[in-house]
Amino acid sequence: MTDTARAGALILVAVLQIAAGVVGGAGLWGESVGVVANSYPTLLLPGGTAFTIWSLIYAGFCALAVRQALPGQRSRDVHRRTGWWLVAAGLLNASWVLLFTHRLILLSQMVIVVLLACLLGAALRLQPANGWADRLLLHIPVMVYLGWVAVATVAGAATTAASLGAAPGVAVAIVVILLTGVLAALAVLRLPAVVGFAAAVCWALAWIAVNTTTPGVLVASVLAIAIVAGTVAFTVSATVAVRIERRPDRSLIAWG
Repeated sequence: MTDTARAGALILVAVLQIAAGVVGGAGLWGESVGVVANSYPTLLLPGGTAFTIWSLIYAGFCALAVRQALPGQRSRDVHRRTGWWLVAAGLLNASWVLLFTHRLILLSQMVIVVLLACLLGAALRLQPANGWADRLLLHIPVMVYLGWVAVATVAGAATTAASLGAAPGVAVAIVVILLTGVLAALAVLRLPAVVGFAAAVCWALAWIAVNTTTPGVLVASVLAIAIVAGTVAFTVSATVAVRIERRPDRSLIAWG
């Protein structure tokens, strides 16, 4: 019964997120997210096209929700470990849209911090992928979502500061971007499905670079991307090397 309730709740919040995204994007209840965000311009705001990643996030979340509700998946330990964290994340995301589009900026920032914590909780409870289905329909959706929200939380903090009349200056923006890159790189060393996480982080940082005319912020964004991408390359290459080292020598087996 608990598994069924969790599976049903995750499907419901998957639909709820899409509905909230449509309402918030079009400004059907309150102002649109874009209008509100542009009312408080900062050096950390990604360009408009950056937010198309939400389509990928919502699609991945829906695929994850449908798959975990299947009879053969519902009782798996990995879904039990992550499911309610993802339900909470979906509810918080929809709540963030509602609050932000009604210009409750400070409260919305508090919500996105908790959203980030829930996604991190789910990510840390992922188990090694059991084949490509787990990678494509569980690990990648969770990690892309986490990567985007990680940078969105930073950008949101700048927006919140701007709404309070304290938008970060160039020096602060540069430090924050570099620190974001370093923290994301450290997360790559700890989290599973690092390519999905890093791709979302780099996407957000790239659109911060595109959206700025400040040379220092542009250079910092590119450097942060390089730090994250370099860490991913190191992690992936190290993992491959370990797997090769552990692989038995087939020539010895054949001749032994």
